[in-house]
Amino acid sequence: EVQLVESGGGLVQPGGSLKLSCAGSGFTFSWYSMTWVRQAPGKGPEWVSAISGGGTTTYADFVKGRFTISRDNAKNTVYLQINNLELNVTGVYYCAKDVGNWRWSYDVWGQGTQVTVSS
Repeated sequence: EVQLVESGGGLVQPGGSLKLSCAGSGFTFSWYSMTWVRQAPGKGPEWVSAISGGGTTTYADFVKGRFTISRDNAKNTVYLQINNLELNVTGVYYCAKDVGNWRWSYDVWGQGTQVTVSS
């Protein structure tokens, strides 16, 4: 079974940091780009970042250098490091598997991990 499982979310104060993880199973992880998408309360999904199987990265403009995507193909895991958390970072963060490398179409989604930034 192809599966993605996110973890690492939580309640964090403004200015803090979080590292989200997404573990994949049931497929050859290094063959596929992976992406992070978030959904803020009351809003639609918003693309955050993506990384190719070889580690090339790209980010949404709003990231402003505060987010870092990375992957460890030996561990079948993609990460999203978020620093200097602001209130507008709050939302559910989902990882998704691309159907190939930079195909920008996703066939498997995780269940999401909640990030709440609050003082």
